[in-house]
Amino acid sequence: MTDAVATNVRYKQPRSVLVVIYTEKLDVLLLERIDYKHAWQSVTGSIEGLESLRDTAIREVAEETGLDATVYELQDWQLESDFEIFEVWRHRYAPGVTHNTEHVFGLRLPERIDPRINPEEHSEWRWLGWEQAAELVFSPSNAEALRILPEMSKRFGPDHQ
Repeated sequence: MTDAVATNVRYKQPRSVLVVIYTEKLDVLLLERIDYKHAWQSVTGSIEGLESLRDTAIREVAEETGLDATVYELQDWQLESDFEIFEVWRHRYAPGVTHNTEHVFGLRLPERIDPRINPEEHSEWRWLGWEQAAELVFSPSNAEALRILPEMSKRFGPDHQ
C-alpha cells in the first residue's frame, strides 16, 4: 500500500446517512453529541469502505443506539442533501473536502424504546414530538427531515410495500 493510499484510509468519506428514528405517534429519538455540547441530532454517520447506504444506516443505528434496524421498518426516503461540513469536523475529511452528501432514512418503531447510546459519541438521549425535535436539532438538514416526517410516515404507512 502506498503512503498516499494509507493516508487516505483515515479520512471519512463525504457521503453519509441520516436516520430519523420515530414511532407510530411521530415521537422522535434524538441524541446529544458528546463533542459538540447542546448539539442534538438523529442518528448520522459516514459510509465505510464500499458499504451500501442501507448497510451504513443499519450499522450506525446499531452503533449509536444499540437497536437492530433490521427487525424494524427501515425506510429509504430517497432524499439527499448536500451541506457544508462544519469547520470543527473538517479535519476528519481529506484536505480540500468541504461538503458532504447525506442520504435520509426513516426507522419506524412500534413504540418508544430506550436506546443504549455509545458514550464515546453521545451524552444523552430523549424522545420528543416531531415538531419539538425539528426545533431542537442543530443541523438544518436534520430539521428538514423532521419537518417532512408526517408526510413520509404516511407515504411509508402500513399499505406501503
